[in-house]
Amino acid sequence: MEADRRLRDAAKAVLDADISNLKNNIAHKGLTERAVDRVTDGARDVYDEAVEVAGDHTGVLAAILAALVLWFARNPILDVLFGREDGEDEDWDDEAHDFAER
Repeated sequence: MEADRRLRDAAKAVLDADISNLKNNIAHKGLTERAVDRVTDGARDVYDEAVEVAGDHTGVLAAILAALVLWFARNPILDVLFGREDGEDEDWDDEAHDFAER
């Protein structure tokens, strides 16, 4: 029983020391500042990983970028390919609508 009491007292002393250290750390650096530091470190890690993956897969990135450019430029490209002028689509839609009403 004496051994158990000494073990309990030693564990309580370690716990008290940990709590004291935690209080000192929180007083020195607030919880908000700690949270901001953690989020910043996490974002930095994600950015570093993204840069590493991008460096390893430049071909895939180039294909994605080309696909995005083509997607946003699709209407002017289609206009050139099919020789459409500005406003032709509206006329075609009106004709299709008139046909559907008949």
